[in-house]
Amino acid sequence: MKTPGFLLPVATAGVLALSLSACAGGGGTSGGGGSDAEANLDSRGPITYVQGKDNSNVVRPLIEKWNAAHPDEKVTFKEQTDNADQQHDDLVQNFQAKNADYDVASVDVVWTAEFAAKGWLQPLKDKMAIDTNGMLEPTIEAGSYKGTLYAAPVSSDGGILYYRKDLVPTPPKTWDEMMGMCSIAKQNNIGCYSGQFKQYEGLTVNASEAINSAGGSVLDKDGKPSLNTPEAEAGLNNLVEAFKNGNIPAEAITYQEEESRRAFQDGKLLFLRNWPYVYNLATTEGSSKVKDVLGMAALPGKDGPGASSLGGHSAAVSVYSDHKATSLDFVKFLVEEEQQKFFATQGSLAPVLGDLYEDQELVAKLPYLPVLKTSIENAVPRPVTPFYPAVTKAIQDNAYAALKGEKPAKDALSDMQKSIETAGAGS
Repeated sequence: MKTPGFLLPVATAGVLALSLSACAGGGGTSGGGGSDAEANLDSRGPITYVQGKDNSNVVRPLIEKWNAAHPDEKVTFKEQTDNADQQHDDLVQNFQAKNADYDVASVDVVWTAEFAAKGWLQPLKDKMAIDTNGMLEPTIEAGSYKGTLYAAPVSSDGGILYYRKDLVPTPPKTWDEMMGMCSIAKQNNIGCYSGQFKQYEGLTVNASEAINSAGGSVLDKDGKPSLNTPEAEAGLNNLVEAFKNGNIPAEAITYQEEESRRAFQDGKLLFLRNWPYVYNLATTEGSSKVKDVLGMAALPGKDGPGASSLGGHSAAVSVYSDHKATSLDFVKFLVEEEQQKFFATQGSLAPVLGDLYEDQELVAKLPYLPVLKTSIENAVPRPVTPFYPAVTKAIQDNAYAALKGEKPAKDALSDMQKSIETAGAGS
């Protein structure tokens, strides 16, 4: 799946924030990396940075800037494809081979636990620690595994509720309030609400958001499934009932990001859950029927802002790097304020530094930043587990069956729980 990232007309690393290979890959050691994690901590020299395709040309200028200032510690850019599954598998293969040339890698937030558990990522602690002060807390959590930071947050992403300001002057703050506004949609002969409900990674995002926003969770703090709860059932039932009563149009069961965006831009929806990239297209494309009436708000929850699924990428140092001191300095460089502003303005990637969301110069260029900050601050990472590929499949399969009316939400959650336990996340 390609999931649009942060406000981009073209694909970037952020565009691929929600994809993951169907296979986790084997090899490696248990978390920490053993002796590999202790090697080359003070070594300096040339390194390689590995990331997905740099379509928006943000990586190359920054590497040129670094290289000009560090002629003896130059960075070479290893550019992967723009397909996240291929990026993931490329990293797995090279980590398994203990390739020292993959010094620093861009890691999707849903890969961190898998890679850290296999001992492939250098723990960012002690002399390898980075300063996380000022970073949005969910981005730190997304780069962590079992309480240790393994990947430095570089870019983030969060879900947004788009709405028609001409029909809804004040956006809903809760799910029930939004459902109550669906009468407005019916009066105007349009659909009420949609997210992304096709059976793919986007459904994991939407189902997880529904469960988390109702006070439930897919996994508990120990990484074990916790789906047989009234809160989880209430969350999934919110979607099931909306499909059943037509508040979510039947065709939304086929929607990925782009199908839902086009439906909203064509004037066929009152509300849309999607990523921030929609703002740019909805306000600039000539065919958009909502360009002058586009509203943006935090996702609605049970009693206030809902829990968005967190997107984004982090930068991790390989335990097999021969020059970890240089690798660490380059990671620190990527998260400095100057580079974070560049990512936002030139690459349209959501910053990880909280203060930038109140930066007047940035907000003037990207007026939805305050709404996005609320989304990210209330965001919950998708299930943090080394068994993520199996977990997301269990969520997709069973949530999809519930939305189609093939099984009650309670049964779907029970089956989801059993599948996740079988996959190993329950042990």
